Amino acid sequence: MTLRPPDLAPDPLPAMPGQRLARGVCRHLLSHGFVTVEELVPAPGLRVDVMALGPKGEIWVIECKSGTADFRADRKWQGYLEWCDRFFWAVDGDFPTGLLPQESGLILADAYDAEIVRMAPETPLAPARRKVMVQKFARHAALRLQGWRDPGVAALVNI
Repeated sequence: MTLRPPDLAPDPLPAMPGQRLARGVCRHLLSHGFVTVEELVPAPGLRVDVMALGPKGEIWVIECKSGTADFRADRKWQGYLEWCDRFFWAVDGDFPTGLLPQESGLILADAYDAEIVRMAPETPLAPARRKVMVQKFARHAALRLQGWRDPGVAALVNI
């Protein structure tokens, strides 16, 4: 699947390794019918790298780790579990995947694509929590789009 016509400007790569992984993950999930947002705050003190909304309303959270130090420094990931139906780690091909908890999903990624290596177990959200998360997802996506279309609006709200 070609995501960018070849006649467009050169493809700018995100600067940070985790952002590159997130881009590949988002591209791959689109091929499965998921739409994504990056850096969504489900609750105060938490910020997920990628949240994905599936065609049937399922919500996945994907944490992108650029290396072992990044993974070991993450003390909040278990707090994300109550905000999604499935939780995944996304890492590159050099990451020692044996460090990652087996009870979570695994995605191997680079800046251009990804592959789901291990499906995360499903823990369905309660209907009220799902409604809250879909609304947060929609508002986050709409604010990002509005900020892109009108960069001056970013000064008015926290995007």
